[in-house]
Amino acid sequence: MPHRGESASGALVPIRVWDLPTRAFHWVLALTIIGSVVSGHLDALAWHLRFGYLALGLLLFRLVWGFLGGRWSRFASFAYHPGTLVRYLRGTAHADEHLDVGHSPLGAFSVFAMLLMLALQIASGLVADDEVSTTGPLNRYVGNAIAQMATGWHRTGQWVLIVLITLHVGAIAFYRVRRNRNLVGPMLSGDKLLPPGTPAAADGPAAHATALLLAGLVAAVVGYIVSLGG
Repeated sequence: MPHRGESASGALVPIRVWDLPTRAFHWVLALTIIGSVVSGHLDALAWHLRFGYLALGLLLFRLVWGFLGGRWSRFASFAYHPGTLVRYLRGTAHADEHLDVGHSPLGAFSVFAMLLMLALQIASGLVADDEVSTTGPLNRYVGNAIAQMATGWHRTGQWVLIVLITLHVGAIAFYRVRRNRNLVGPMLSGDKLLPPGTPAAADGPAAHATALLLAGLVAAVVGYIVSLGG
């Protein structure tokens, strides 16, 4: 599909919005969170740790990709001013703001909230101690009081994250059923049907090579963090 289209009739054309690294991050993270929750409740703690390390790598990747990625994956494209949110809710957004191309103002709030909660879950897991057989790799670097507080949060905070994810999925379903907007398809294909001239995200070999290099660096950082618990 073309990344950017032209149409003399003004019809909507497929435009690349979500670059491949962003799409890969999204779906791998979804599977990772499912695996983490299931393994935790099954007391498969070795796998729970592995999923946690993978989640850490994905989070670090996304934080950096929020500055290096395609236009609509960058934090700058959806770190909205409160006034923009008000205009969006009132239906008076400016045409050149493209608020429904990438993350809408409400969607952006959801994304930032989930990233924050994911970061808290990962950070608490890194220093947690179940007082049975499993500790996070950074547990030795914190006092017992902090470790126990982190462990308590890690057990209860998962439910906050699950609620946020449920609301996120519910919003996707709402847009599909009530507004006839498919938000899942673009996260699979990368393209949305949009007016000609809508800015497209870069998603070529250079972007993919950058993402692979970043993934390698992130893997090295995660590997080092894990080694600290050895």
